[in-house]
Amino acid sequence: MKVIINVKTEKEVKENAQRLAKELGLSLSDVLNASLRNFIRTREVHFSHTPRMTEELENLIEKTEKDIALNKNMSPRFNDAKEAIKYLDSL
Repeated sequence: MKVIINVKTEKEVKENAQRLAKELGLSLSDVLNASLRNFIRTREVHFSHTPRMTEELENLIEKTEKDIALNKNMSPRFNDAKEAIKYLDSL
């Protein structure tokens, strides 16, 4: 069930947020829902102008870098789609 949350903000803030959300192909409702879900999941609120990776993403990148260094979980290079499909079918 969906509910309505009333939030008071400056008109300019709302308009700028709507414009940016639209540029990203989202509604302001999408942005607010994603923010609320992230707050629930992480129990954190961050205010920063600088983009920041989540701990989950940092861990995934670290694992991937280790795999690359060990040549682990790496597929071969393919010259065309047929080679790639043949490789995937062989797994």
